[in-house]
Amino acid sequence: MTKRALIVWGGWPGHAPELGAKMVAGMLASEGWATDLSDDFADLGRAAEYDLVIPNVTGEEIDKTVARALSAAVRGGTGLAGFHGCIATSFPASVDFGYLAAVRFVGHPGNIIDYRVNITRPHDPLVEGIADFDYRSEQYYLHYDPTVEILATTTFSGEHDPVTRNVTMPVVIKRQFSAGRIFWSALGHTPDEFRHAPMREILRRGLLWAAR
Repeated sequence: MTKRALIVWGGWPGHAPELGAKMVAGMLASEGWATDLSDDFADLGRAAEYDLVIPNVTGEEIDKTVARALSAAVRGGTGLAGFHGCIATSFPASVDFGYLAAVRFVGHPGNIIDYRVNITRPHDPLVEGIADFDYRSEQYYLHYDPTVEILATTTFSGEHDPVTRNVTMPVVIKRQFSAGRIFWSALGHTPDEFRHAPMREILRRGLLWAAR
């Protein structure tokens, strides 16, 4: 049976949400998936109809009934996945969405910088065979739920903000949410980062893992 994904895009144009949504749709299509793309946040309320939902949205607001329907769908087995601004920056005023997302962006000292990504669970199938790697992008500083499983991290040098010196933050996480699975990667600030092979492969594996 063909798996189905819903990709909802919108918000701050600096993350190129429509293009990013189309690139992820292409990744899933190459795996034999059917994908629906939408710029209507209300469609997230139909999440239970899908195997996987990807809210490629930076900022914006979500109706409470829609957020609760999305949360119920994930509890029931629909997967939730995202990269960079997806999930971590989506619908910041929604308590219901924040409780589901389990990861919140709070800053990126230095903006676009070079940093190191360290694989912390090398035997996990989502990162197995991928070595530590250098990356150039926004180095995300986060608030995150203690229930997440951290698969990769980055350590802040403190060069751009002394408060962050030697602080280690998640880069790739997964989470079990009742019957549903949640995957998120901090990588992918702009679509050109999809050319980075480890970033793209981790995202591909994560999307497939999260699916119902």
